[in-house]
Amino acid sequence: MPSKKEAKPLEKAGKSPEKVGAALVVGGGVGGMQAALDLAESGIKVYLTETKPSIGGVMSQLDKTFPTNDCAMCTLAPRLVAIGRHKDIEIVTLADVEKIDGQAGNFNVTLKKKPRFINEDLCTGCGTCVANCPVRFQIYARPEKKPEIKLDPEDLQKAEKIVEEFRNEKGALVAILQSINSAFKYLPENVLRYVSAELDIPLILMYRTATFYKAFSLKPVGKNIVTVCVGTACHVKGATRIVDNLESELGIEAGETTEDMNFTLSTVNCLGCCGLAPVTTVGEDLYGKVEPSNIKEIVDKYRKVEVS
Repeated sequence: MPSKKEAKPLEKAGKSPEKVGAALVVGGGVGGMQAALDLAESGIKVYLTETKPSIGGVMSQLDKTFPTNDCAMCTLAPRLVAIGRHKDIEIVTLADVEKIDGQAGNFNVTLKKKPRFINEDLCTGCGTCVANCPVRFQIYARPEKKPEIKLDPEDLQKAEKIVEEFRNEKGALVAILQSINSAFKYLPENVLRYVSAELDIPLILMYRTATFYKAFSLKPVGKNIVTVCVGTACHVKGATRIVDNLESELGIEAGETTEDMNFTLSTVNCLGCCGLAPVTTVGEDLYGKVEPSNIKEIVDKYRKVEVS
């Protein structure tokens, strides 16, 4: 980002060293706008400065004004037009007063003007710069060639199947991530890179979406995902004791996976079945009204399943 540049001191409009025929109005709100108009109508050159990108102040954000209940823009619009057309008013936006030197009747003011990133003399207000703003919108530069990504033959076969399924579909990112998650039980980095390159989807967009939804994981998870609801209803019914018992039984904490990759323990804010609180799920199986004494029995049922 370009550094802020210092504006030159305001030039003197008169020849007398004692008095200058120019005025500086600091602040482009409705009060500053009216002051600038009054001074300009008296024949004084006016510099109207505002620290924001445009003048208008808080009033431009209002709908009605007290006590007359008049439309705020009806009050503001005539002043905006008059200032824009007045030959003796110069608007200086994105500027802060840095230094004031001199004495009454003869001041030199130094303004520090922030960068606007456009040529103000050539601006026509077309809005193209807003539509292509690199701060608001992500700019994706398509790579010249697809990066080489190494995958195991089995993983490559699964990834190719997903790519072919969604090759001609647009806006199916969540469905793509669900397919990857279903095939690999999590979202492997190399697979995400491969699908990103093949389907021309920005990798950062895939990661941003994947980290937003709790259903996706960027780390390997166990074969059996144990989820405990800790929402209001379940919390009141003792969900914290359920979590404590599971952590003790599995030897891991919430968010971790057992060494044999058989169990992953997680918590969720709501499972949508508050009438069965406290609720715990293991994969697709749901257990309602769980008691701490039931935890070992539930876990042992899945310990018998061999890990593939």
